[in-house]
Amino acid sequence: GAPIGAPAAARPDVTPAPTTGTQVVFLGTGTPLPDPDRSGPATAVVVDGQAYLFDSGAGIVRRATLAVRTKGIAALAAVNLKTAFLTHLHSDHTMGLPDLMLTPWTMGRQEPLALYGPVGTKGMSDGIQKAWALDIDRRLHDLQPSPPEGWKVNVHEIGAKGGEVYKDAHVTVTAVPVIHGAWEAFAYRIVTKDKTILISGDAKPSPGLAEACNGCDVMVFEVYTMGSTAKVTPAWQAYRRAYHTSTQELAEIAKAGRPKQLVLYHRANPGCDQVGTNCGTSGSEAEALEEMRRFYDGKVVEAHDLDVF
Repeated sequence: GAPIGAPAAARPDVTPAPTTGTQVVFLGTGTPLPDPDRSGPATAVVVDGQAYLFDSGAGIVRRATLAVRTKGIAALAAVNLKTAFLTHLHSDHTMGLPDLMLTPWTMGRQEPLALYGPVGTKGMSDGIQKAWALDIDRRLHDLQPSPPEGWKVNVHEIGAKGGEVYKDAHVTVTAVPVIHGAWEAFAYRIVTKDKTILISGDAKPSPGLAEACNGCDVMVFEVYTMGSTAKVTPAWQAYRRAYHTSTQELAEIAKAGRPKQLVLYHRANPGCDQVGTNCGTSGSEAEALEEMRRFYDGKVVEAHDLDVF
């Protein structure tokens, strides 16, 4: 990938980041693979100085702080991270949740985190607070001055049918049910004053995804490559089909959804990174883009951490 913090303008395939209006900031574009160049999946939508986070992969608060320092996006300062949405509860999408709950509080966040996600989000949040109960108690009641409310979490669990889950003066967020194997999972459609954005989360193809875009400005979508699929075991091939979207399948979704810009993220090639499996160069960014362009003639790029659209 591009060097961490490299400006988008340095990449000919990425439109320079806007300085006004809505910004889509990729805090993490990774997968369960511990790639040091790609933090866990997390995307921020920033509008009118307000930040809204989608997923909470490992490294989320540090990547947000790096976006403040290298991109000048003050809304992503730790104390401003107050509203978050989870697509589903897989570990790679939630590994940064303790960080998001507690680090901004220790930096001075005054209010509870507002957290939206599928059924099970409350149990996860409660479990994290239980695991860090001693830390919370000492920060509140020992010598460290700590805001009394900032460690708390207001959880809003989303029903299986999704629908509009959040609305304020800046954004309207709609949860779109998607198929991700056995998980209850959602994509999110975010409408601001100047952009409509669809973030797929982890999903296999379903009609609702194209409908939710419907000419949207930015479609952010997970993907795996067809080339690497031929190199993994039949069991992993079955997993891919049940849980994720291939490049060829994504091309069909994008043709139906007509996004102005398609952005690949969370390029996962399950099975390639397991012990005893070697996919070689298959599954790479270059392969993904080559396959996409074979089937789709719209604008498509792959996001790197700290890209801004």
